Amino acid sequence: MINFTINGQPVIANKGETILQAARKAGFYIPTMCYLEKTTPCASCRLCVVETDKTDGLILSCQTPPTEGLGVMINSERLEQERTNIMRLYDVNHPLECGVCDKSGACDLQNKTLEFGVSAQHFSAKDQHRTIEHWGLINYDPSLCILCEKCVHVCNEIIGDDAITLQFGGYKSAVIPKNSDALDCTFCGECIAVCPVGALVSSEFQYSANAWELAQVPATCAHCSAGCSLMYEVKHTSTSNANDRIYRVTNDFEHTTLCGAGRFGFDFNHQSEKDSAEFSKAVTAIQKADAIRFNSLITNEEAMILQRLKEKLGVKLYNEEARAYQNFMSAYSSISGKTGFGGSLDAISQSDAIIVMGGRISTDNPAVRYAMTTAARHNGAKVVYMHPLEDELLQNVVTQFVKYEVGTEEGVVAMLAKTLLSHEDISEEVRAYFDGLDEGYLCAESNVGDEEYARLAKSIVRSKRKTLVLGSDLLHHNRAMNIARLCAMIETYTEFSVVVVAPSVNTVGVSLICALDLDNGGDRVVGYNAAGDYTMGSIGETMLKLPALNSQEGTFVNINYQVLPTNVAVAFRGYTLNDLANELGVIAQHTVDYTAALPITKGFNGSSFDDLGNFYTPLGEDTRGYLLENSDVEASGILEEIEDLPEFNGTVVYRCNPVNQFNGYTARTRQLEKEATLRGSAQFAAAAKIGDGDKIHIEFSGERQERVFKLDSGLKGTIALIPAYDVAYGTLNEQYRFEKVKIMKMGSES
Repeated sequence: MINFTINGQPVIANKGETILQAARKAGFYIPTMCYLEKTTPCASCRLCVVETDKTDGLILSCQTPPTEGLGVMINSERLEQERTNIMRLYDVNHPLECGVCDKSGACDLQNKTLEFGVSAQHFSAKDQHRTIEHWGLINYDPSLCILCEKCVHVCNEIIGDDAITLQFGGYKSAVIPKNSDALDCTFCGECIAVCPVGALVSSEFQYSANAWELAQVPATCAHCSAGCSLMYEVKHTSTSNANDRIYRVTNDFEHTTLCGAGRFGFDFNHQSEKDSAEFSKAVTAIQKADAIRFNSLITNEEAMILQRLKEKLGVKLYNEEARAYQNFMSAYSSISGKTGFGGSLDAISQSDAIIVMGGRISTDNPAVRYAMTTAARHNGAKVVYMHPLEDELLQNVVTQFVKYEVGTEEGVVAMLAKTLLSHEDISEEVRAYFDGLDEGYLCAESNVGDEEYARLAKSIVRSKRKTLVLGSDLLHHNRAMNIARLCAMIETYTEFSVVVVAPSVNTVGVSLICALDLDNGGDRVVGYNAAGDYTMGSIGETMLKLPALNSQEGTFVNINYQVLPTNVAVAFRGYTLNDLANELGVIAQHTVDYTAALPITKGFNGSSFDDLGNFYTPLGEDTRGYLLENSDVEASGILEEIEDLPEFNGTVVYRCNPVNQFNGYTARTRQLEKEATLRGSAQFAAAAKIGDGDKIHIEFSGERQERVFKLDSGLKGTIALIPAYDVAYGTLNEQYRFEKVKIMKMGSES
């Protein structure tokens, strides 16, 4: 702790904190323009200057730590004059476009100009002709840019794209694409969010609405299991509020980050009127059903309704994605003795060593990627990525890539556990288990040698905060249970915390609430956002339309085991699942009446929906919802012998959605790119006897698809990537993601 004063009042700072951070925590206001809480200081605006009793000149509070006994003055005539002159320079020839600028009403430059009373120009400069750049989803107007560098810092330090840079040229300086003529990035739009003026804007939103016209609806992103916080910004399009439309999505960019799907994939709501005849058919279908098949794009409250219907009507509940997660965590708990795992997104971002295995994290869960990037940039974290396929999006952070053969995950996890547990205090029985592993066989079949494990161990030996990230490939592996037990051994006996990346927004919640059955089909199945003899929901061509997740209020459980509230952005005029339940004898006035009834035995705390917070404090404290209790359970699990490792020869595909695509919701949004090709390397093309642009048939074990093959120079090896977001109800999260397939070129067979 460092003791110092601000304006004569005592303040305490933690070691490593800057004067600005300590001032904010103590409730003192120091103006800033370029500062971002989640990045290193940009130090370009100089508005945060302060005086001290130990320096003659002014110092930048954003990057200067206090010293013991330091006296800091943050308000004085000298500082006021300095900051006013800085604002005068910012306003030099800045176009007076506030009437049409998208940032008007929510603009830092506008606010600070008023704050410092800059009512006239004191300086001038020759105006320059600056061309507005159109970068797809993002437009950049260099004449509005104040060169604060926030966009550059967040792109490099948080997102990891490192796609933009500052081109220095005095008054002609501007933000430009890095090492490219066009912007080459994942289009997360975080640069738009952090831009304090109207220089970087959404190309679709530009000139469509004023900030003060938009109602902000706090919600939770519905696209992946990170449960990111966002605001739907809504405006009516007619005199009837029934015609409200989402104009854009924003986030509390100081403390949160969104991917492109969260920011631009918001318009997946649909509309329906109440059709009593179809409603009656749906009620009858459920009454006669053997099972209800559903996916995890539902709220906890809807999952509770389905569980109550199961208990009342005796129907089975099918959700293979959530059932796989449920079984994996049950096996994990049998070793760890806890209902959940110990890691979180925050734990990843604070790590100095990260091992990622069993998933294409950059597209499966961008928030995990951002946390990894933060750890690498801010903590110098060593990042080990273990997977059969390299990932170009992780090349800026990965320090060691370990390529294993498809299907050999059990052997790889066993060898990883043995490596990490080699110097830990474990029982003789467990030691004997690992000593008995056939290392030669496991290394040969997985193609991961002893030297790679030794290199991994050496790289993290000095690390203090370690995280193991487990991807969704592992959940549907035919040896998933033993893989889970082996991973639990790592968290139980080493310094590693573990994060299991659930596939969908509420996979975790469904797995906790519903007693799920093995999906073995059935003669009479009702599908809720899933295939069935009778279908209902908001995805695909359903018989009875029900509201999408941006037209519902309720809660999700994210990968942090945090219960998160979401709210209605656009009202839905049709029926809800709760209407059906009421007709079937499961009674509640509102869907969110079930929030307080969520099972306490699974860690829920009985809070009602209206009691849940949904915001971040100015200092970044997350008040959204609450964390589930991680309870003790009996640890009676036993490690099984490693089975023979399988071989995947011939043409193999990996179900993997492209950047910013996740499911049927993102598939129907306007702005997100629709990439639906089979992508593979030249090596894959040669093995499959196909070429770039060929139309092909792909035969899986249970389906047949038509695709176009696209040669991808960024891929290597004989595994191709195939999307699942555009297939009816999607199959990405319902089976092992690697599969041997038969590929036929139109008119010929490979």
